[in-house]
Amino acid sequence: MKKKWGKWTALLAALLVVAFCALFFANRIQHADGAIEITQGYLESDVGPLFYKLYTPAGLKSGEKAPGILLLHGYQNDHETNAAYAIELARRGAIVLSIDEYGHGVSVPGLKNRGYVNHSVKVNFGEDSVEDNTFRKTGGSVRYRILMNFSNLSFFDEHYTTDDAGNAITDSSCGGIAAYKFLSELENVDTARLGISGHSMGTWAGWSVAAAYSGTDIEPKATVLQCGELFRDTAYDSANIHFNNVLLLQAKWDEFSYFRDYKHTVGENLLRSDLRTEFLGTTADEAAWDTTFGSFADGSARRMELLYTNHRLTTHNAHGLKVAIEWFNDAFGGSALVAPAASDQIFAGKEWLVLLAMLCTISALIPLFELLIMIPFFGKLMQPLPPKENVKTKGKWWRGALITILIAGATYPFMTQLGHALLPLPEGIFRMTVGNGFIGWYLLLILVMIVTSVIGWRSAKKKDGFDGYYGMGLGSEAAPKRISFGLLFRACVLVLCMLCMMYLVVFAAERLFMLDLRFIWPFFKTFTLTRFGQFFVYIPVFALFFLLNNSKIMASMRTEATYQKGFKGFMGTWWRNALLMVGGVLLIVLIEYIPFFLGIGPGADLLFGSTFGGPFMSLLILFVPQVIVFSVLCTYFYRRTGSVYTGALLVASLAAWIVTGGSSIL
Repeated sequence: MKKKWGKWTALLAALLVVAFCALFFANRIQHADGAIEITQGYLESDVGPLFYKLYTPAGLKSGEKAPGILLLHGYQNDHETNAAYAIELARRGAIVLSIDEYGHGVSVPGLKNRGYVNHSVKVNFGEDSVEDNTFRKTGGSVRYRILMNFSNLSFFDEHYTTDDAGNAITDSSCGGIAAYKFLSELENVDTARLGISGHSMGTWAGWSVAAAYSGTDIEPKATVLQCGELFRDTAYDSANIHFNNVLLLQAKWDEFSYFRDYKHTVGENLLRSDLRTEFLGTTADEAAWDTTFGSFADGSARRMELLYTNHRLTTHNAHGLKVAIEWFNDAFGGSALVAPAASDQIFAGKEWLVLLAMLCTISALIPLFELLIMIPFFGKLMQPLPPKENVKTKGKWWRGALITILIAGATYPFMTQLGHALLPLPEGIFRMTVGNGFIGWYLLLILVMIVTSVIGWRSAKKKDGFDGYYGMGLGSEAAPKRISFGLLFRACVLVLCMLCMMYLVVFAAERLFMLDLRFIWPFFKTFTLTRFGQFFVYIPVFALFFLLNNSKIMASMRTEATYQKGFKGFMGTWWRNALLMVGGVLLIVLIEYIPFFLGIGPGADLLFGSTFGGPFMSLLILFVPQVIVFSVLCTYFYRRTGSVYTGALLVASLAAWIVTGGSSIL
């Protein structure tokens, strides 16, 4: 016992040491080894406090002026998604402000403060008409109307921004207007050299900020759009609102149709469209990617840079960042941003180190579990796996696997979008927009799993060797025909202990290093009180889903490999479990991206319509590796405990934490 205790304690300590060392060096990178000073706080807006992170070149003297740049993140992100731009721009002498917009991160105002109306358009604004049904009435939930109006901007004509029910698009900058004012009033900011950059939802916010300050003493000298939408100048008061020096970074494989002007592909057809040539200020014959048109001197400079990446990875595309740095430098006067060269970038090191810290922290849950089960209370969780008589043969396993993968894949595009926008959930209670998407999908799969489990139970009862709930991973060896609430309770307490350790690491990362456990996009953050309440709203559905999911995958579909000991046995079990857990969404990945990469268009748009593309398609690049990590934990804990409770409750809690910790809230 002492030998095991020492081994697991050493492993736990080693993983946490590596995690904190990674965070330490990531923090050094975000400070550029002392060249950048970073502060955090809240700034006031008309609807409540907004969180910010401010990057200032070290050594600026009182009264010394530097360019100022506001960064605006996209939907489901937070201020830290802008870290690559913030670090690289601040390294070159700019004062950079990155905020949590309405409904994101730890800012207080919800997404509803953006506003909404009871109509939407199906094309770029200014190209719509009632006669063509491209300007149409909408109804449904508030979150649906907000989502349908993301590209409707508060400086557009009243025809777009108000309705006859008294609704309005109130602040499509999502707090950016207040943040820009805050930035311009900082002592060391040169108000003659101000700029904006936004990604996705942040590009609409960026347009809105630029419009709000157009013609003022602090109007932006440049705007960089990372996956932005264009609109006709007939949509707003173009006689009095102008935009200086606009760079559009265009992702080749953007999953969102409005950032492709509702075309299936990004290519010559997009480049030479009337909307794009109007933006560039040139003709279809002269239009070109990666070419600057107009003049920085009079603010007419325009450029579309084609990036060979997808929507979500645009924020960390090195070439796009290089072009953005050069763009700001030229717009500010040609020598505003100092060395190093735009191609000399360090931000990626920070991202990989924080990923390492996150993986080490998650891995540390395993030795912590091994230490906790040495306590008699938790030790009662340990029981042998059910008898081998009911394992699946190779043929039966593959038939079951195929059915599982097809059901998950076929329902993912439809149910996530239904939950995201139209599932009739009480919006004052279920406030997480993407969380509602997953609830929609999970509820359907829960129903399917309950029905199939009941059918399987009735069939199995007629056979010899029926092992009841024990064989389903929900019962105990002592009472196999009953659900074991004793095991469930002990697993709940055990998982709570593991989550507390992980939360302490996340808390320390934020307080000591001003970093989250993440990789490019948000994963684990400390909770505000509101978001902590939302965690308890979503965890029951997530827990039920993962309990049934693990019961079907880990226990009911166990094979001979489940009983093999050692690493070989673990791997033989894990790849099967991983395939079942992630196979459905992997199928959707192939359907979405193979035709996209072949130059045909995104699969979801082609097969189901653009309604089913966008957020939940682009989420797949995050969701797939996340579920693979979950499958490792679930496999380990099932093999160790003989029940699904510990693994299922742990990953359900991690998933609910990711969804409620920082993503969009109404």
